[in-house]
Amino acid sequence: MTRRQFLGRMGGAIALGAFTSNVTHANVGVTHVDANKRNGGIGMRVDNVVLIISDTLRRDHLGCYGNDWIYTPHLNRFASMSLIFDQAWICSFPTVPCRHDILTGRYTFTYKPWSPLEPGTITLQDTLNKAGILTALFVDTPHPFAPGYNYQRGFKAWELIRGQEHDNWKTDPAEVKLPCAPEKLRNPWTTVVQYLRNMSYRHFEEDYFPARTMREAARWLERNYDRRFFLYIDTFDPHEPWDPPKYYVDLYDPDYKGEEVIYPRYDLCNYLTKRELQHCRALYAGEVTLVDHWFGYLLDRMESLGLLKNTAIIFTTDHGFYLGEHGYIGKSLITEKYQQAIPLYPEVAHIPLIIYLPGVKGGRRISALVSLVDLMPTILDLLGVSIPDTVQSPSLLPLIEGRKRKVHDFVVASPTISHKGIKVPHPTNRSSITDSEWLLIYGSQVDRITDPEVTAMVDSMLRRVKVLEKGPIRPKLFHLPTDPECKRNVLKRHRDVAEHLHRQYVELLEACNVPEEHLRFFRQL
Repeated sequence: MTRRQFLGRMGGAIALGAFTSNVTHANVGVTHVDANKRNGGIGMRVDNVVLIISDTLRRDHLGCYGNDWIYTPHLNRFASMSLIFDQAWICSFPTVPCRHDILTGRYTFTYKPWSPLEPGTITLQDTLNKAGILTALFVDTPHPFAPGYNYQRGFKAWELIRGQEHDNWKTDPAEVKLPCAPEKLRNPWTTVVQYLRNMSYRHFEEDYFPARTMREAARWLERNYDRRFFLYIDTFDPHEPWDPPKYYVDLYDPDYKGEEVIYPRYDLCNYLTKRELQHCRALYAGEVTLVDHWFGYLLDRMESLGLLKNTAIIFTTDHGFYLGEHGYIGKSLITEKYQQAIPLYPEVAHIPLIIYLPGVKGGRRISALVSLVDLMPTILDLLGVSIPDTVQSPSLLPLIEGRKRKVHDFVVASPTISHKGIKVPHPTNRSSITDSEWLLIYGSQVDRITDPEVTAMVDSMLRRVKVLEKGPIRPKLFHLPTDPECKRNVLKRHRDVAEHLHRQYVELLEACNVPEEHLRFFRQL
């Protein structure tokens, strides 16, 4: 089977030349829609695109995905105007690799860890600049845009809203009071103390990050609404620290009197009392409502500027979060001495994706599998810009226009499994492979690690990776329609399904030129 045939099996949207993990010289030919013919089938006009990422936002916390207890009126309204993707999944995990996916259209997890944007990498913003489309970025998410990481490179205008996490922004007050016992917090004396110092000036809701970021983006739109543009907005909320205005938290847990675990240690959640865990869920829900309010502010401003007539709006996230599900709180295990990846179940890997398109009837649901790595070619396709040969993923425009029923047979959500800095793929860096009916969770078949890997993943602080689980790490298979919470491993009864998903996964790794010294650990189920 040729690589072209393999990519055809993924949905027929990509014609493969020769995949390579080389960032600047990949030769992946992607068919694109001619600018003069695009969008004609469904009557939409797209002059501009606004991409909004709300970090760590769980899909099951939005009304359009079935939530009935969290107040999100603005996102509910937006969904009623838009296309709702029911099978959107992350690709590379977490924060920094995900942004690399989105801005390059490449399967980052197959060759690149949490690391800076490399010189020469062909990006979405570079491609749009060459096409004469104005690019701008407004962001409070710290890690991809921190000094040295350079994911803002190429944007004609960009602004970082300072103060998130351990950003060394403020030096006073010298003393701050932790909101709970330090052993319940992740990085209490570095991240949390600095964050509380940064937030000491805050007095009104307008001082919170979603408000600051959305307001700055809206001001930019007021000055540039009459030009063709791509605007990228990236807000860290509802990522922890969870400290929304108290009146939002009181919507969900008004009687709580205990400690506020605003930045919980990523671990098994049994160090929290049931009441503390319940309040963590309320804090997170309050963050979601805060994001909703300021998303609504931006949407209203765009409407008043007339931009809903010619501007596509894409709203999504980079991943979710465990709030007690599967026994975890967090999205990995992190202590002061080590870090370990944990499986990417749907609470983390299955995400919201809502796309507004002018002139297209809202409320329509799309059930086809899609991935965050598809966003770059989709945005280029919407704007009628040729897709670079380096892009490895398909555009979603054929789905939107009804010309195709699917663009993927399966998708993969995964932390980085291969890169130049490792000798052996770490077995706890498990990939989640799904065809929307079945979910296979699979890691490299390595018995032990002799040289612990050092990682900066999750918060850019260096730690050693350590295997805590006893014995070999075995794959698991779940049937999502009958077991959406993934509690029953049915791999023994349906090994043929697992073998099929595993075979597709290995073929993808081969197509992406994962080196054989790493790939050999993934060939066995």
